[in-house]
Amino acid sequence: MAEAVDLSPKEATGLTTSTKDEQTEREPTPKPARDGGRIVPLLSHGFLIAWALLTTLPLLWAVLSSFKSDQEILTDPWGLPGELRWENWGRAWNEAHIGRYFLNSAIVVIGALFLTMLFGAMAAYVLARYRFRGSRVVYYAFVGGMMFPVFLALVPLFFVVKNLGLLGTLPGLILVYAAYSLPFTVFFLTAFFRTLPNSVAEAAMVDGCGHYGLFFRVMLPMARPGLVSVGIFNFLFQWNQYVLPIVLMQGEGAEKRWVLAQGLTALAVNEGYQGDFSGLFAGMSIAMLPVLIGYIAFHRQVQSGLAAGQLR
Repeated sequence: MAEAVDLSPKEATGLTTSTKDEQTEREPTPKPARDGGRIVPLLSHGFLIAWALLTTLPLLWAVLSSFKSDQEILTDPWGLPGELRWENWGRAWNEAHIGRYFLNSAIVVIGALFLTMLFGAMAAYVLARYRFRGSRVVYYAFVGGMMFPVFLALVPLFFVVKNLGLLGTLPGLILVYAAYSLPFTVFFLTAFFRTLPNSVAEAAMVDGCGHYGLFFRVMLPMARPGLVSVGIFNFLFQWNQYVLPIVLMQGEGAEKRWVLAQGLTALAVNEGYQGDFSGLFAGMSIAMLPVLIGYIAFHRQVQSGLAAGQLR
């Protein structure tokens, strides 16, 4: 039998101290952080700040110039306006017909966006949730449409729209906008619908929900982040479209049905010769307002929709 050894308090304290010293000697000393870990974030943040300035400053300069007189624009282009001249905006809206072009653009974009989101979401839902023969062929046909340049289809598209009697009309432009926006919409939403849980759809079917009600009442609200994200992208594409209106909005009296991109081009040519630079900047500011308002209102939804798609 081993006998227990009694240690005095001093001996026990010395043993504890020596044990702590040995542990301290065995623990590796932390190395100082490398400078490279700080340089990369600094470079990335610096690049983002520079990009933000390059994007924001021209927009701010154009808006400020819209409140200046022509003399202030020519003599002090980088200074602040002496006063807010709202008559520049009124002159661009009425005399340059920016108001009419703005209304035409709003009609075309709202109609095309409605058709794009409705039919794009329905096609994407079917391709993502149902298995049938030829589904992959249909899906890759939509994907292939994203890689087809619009310039290659301008001539046959012109004759197709003309033969349908839609040349120089707003309904014809709405259909063409919707057709060109469908490939990206189907591609984006197909991937998003695949991430939605099957258990919710199965529970709705058990409760007696049909295919129509399942899509519109269950799956479509669940896909709201993706719908908002792709809707913003389609809005920007359709609002800033220039080539298609130039080709398709022709004929007698087509000037009254011009969209904003065509109106701004005509304004830039006319006002440039007349020297009315303040009216030109006012028209540009009016054209930028819907895009800025849309981004400010929905930028959080766009970020959340893209992040949700990446996480899933």
